[in-house]
Amino acid sequence: MIHGLWHTDSESMIYHRRICLAALALSALTSVGAQQRPNVILFYADDLGYGDLQCYGAKNVETPNIDRLANEGCRFTNAFSVAATSTPSRYSLLTGQYAWRKPGTDIARGDAAMIINPWQYTIADMFHNEGYTTAAIGKWHLGLGDKTGEQDWNAPLPMALSDIGFDYSYIMAATADRVPCVFIENGRVANWDASSPVEVNYEKPFPGVPTAKEHPELCYNQQSDFGHNMAVVNGIGRIGYMKGGGKALWKDEHLADSIVGHAVSFMQRHRHQPFFMYLATNDIHVPRFPNVRFRGKNKMGVRGDVIAQLDWTMGEVMKALRNLGLDKNTIVIFSSDNGPVVNDGYKDRSAELLHGHSPAGPLRGNKYSAFEGGTHVPAIVWWPGHVEKETTSQALVSQIDLMASLGQLINARLPKGAAPDSFKAWDSWTGKDSVGRQWVVEEAANHTLSLRTKKWKYISPCANPYKIMQNEQIETGYDDKPQLYNVAEDIHEDKNLAAEVPEETSRLKDLLDTIIGIKH
Repeated sequence: MIHGLWHTDSESMIYHRRICLAALALSALTSVGAQQRPNVILFYADDLGYGDLQCYGAKNVETPNIDRLANEGCRFTNAFSVAATSTPSRYSLLTGQYAWRKPGTDIARGDAAMIINPWQYTIADMFHNEGYTTAAIGKWHLGLGDKTGEQDWNAPLPMALSDIGFDYSYIMAATADRVPCVFIENGRVANWDASSPVEVNYEKPFPGVPTAKEHPELCYNQQSDFGHNMAVVNGIGRIGYMKGGGKALWKDEHLADSIVGHAVSFMQRHRHQPFFMYLATNDIHVPRFPNVRFRGKNKMGVRGDVIAQLDWTMGEVMKALRNLGLDKNTIVIFSSDNGPVVNDGYKDRSAELLHGHSPAGPLRGNKYSAFEGGTHVPAIVWWPGHVEKETTSQALVSQIDLMASLGQLINARLPKGAAPDSFKAWDSWTGKDSVGRQWVVEEAANHTLSLRTKKWKYISPCANPYKIMQNEQIETGYDDKPQLYNVAEDIHEDKNLAAEVPEETSRLKDLLDTIIGIKH
């Protein structure tokens, strides 16, 4: 009966789904031992590269709090996000389904409709049904409301995060460079200002409202380089047009403080019951406009400053865990949604000021790319008494497995068909299994898929093989011929061996086709 509720989107079915889920959660909360279950914080950074942390060899930036997490837990050297861009990575992480299996999971507009449907079983549903209180705080970028471009931002949204398992949410609708530039709390604009209603349009500007393209002088906090020339909010040009907002509008320099404050408040409210918190920060994503406490402190300029701000966020979360007495019974999983990008549309001098720092470390490519730099990301798991301190794991792990793996930890019962691509790999994520997966699948911005094993990396040929993203100056890794790299010896993917090792090329192509579902 309950399983059927996830296969219709009628209002009555959604309502009954909520009632059933609430009953299941209440039952789980009253079960013996529910309070002893570990809290779980999934800390998801944005656009943080493999080489952007000290514990991964970063130059010119200090990350003491994240380094301490690594020193007290397990650091992974072969961890992968599912995609080289934000929306598909987040979709896959939260549903356990590869984003490339579902149309409409590319980089979302700020006024996109909900990409995860209410009948899909999510990681939040899983924790909720096992007696956990669940929260999503920070960047969302997976759509809100039931229809793209038709949201009424001045009223409760008809579809929001409560429909997919989150008991509490305080989120940015998309990214900091996209409108609407307001936080959404439990499906409503936070601090909504009746005197300045919110209007959003991604097709045309609002009459009489100046844009960054026509009035670049209004961008006094940060100038646009390419794109980002529509609405002007807080002296910064954005993608999309926006009108109103008033006191609900965010200040970019206070984003991290707001995210931290709401995360800590959630932990305080629920310190006596198990909780799951999806904590998604914005810091490294453009526009990079850190708080004055961090500004001007790093030789790399604002990109270095926002990495320090990210590290501060981690420090505040860990301090709160200790102060609340939760540090002995909480799992913290830290990773990034995709690889790094330096110039992504603003004149912030990030490329000019690297001074030898390599955001992707030894990897080739960056965000958007089919090369390793697009999806090969930092990952750390911290769980005192359960994950051995000061360990480094070379296990091959993918974020697609976090849903099934955490379900394995809490003995969750998943409905048939839920998390279809997620494997149970908790021993790998806790450092007990040093091998991990036999392969991971990576998705580039143009949907090019790659198959990665410990030794080999196969990149599928694509029909539009442009080599460089001109504005961002990023190598795409796209080619009209198959590519094969021996990443065990050539991590920078310099020599294509596809023609020299045709048997391995064919084997990996066939395996990828099988995973995709292509029949020969």
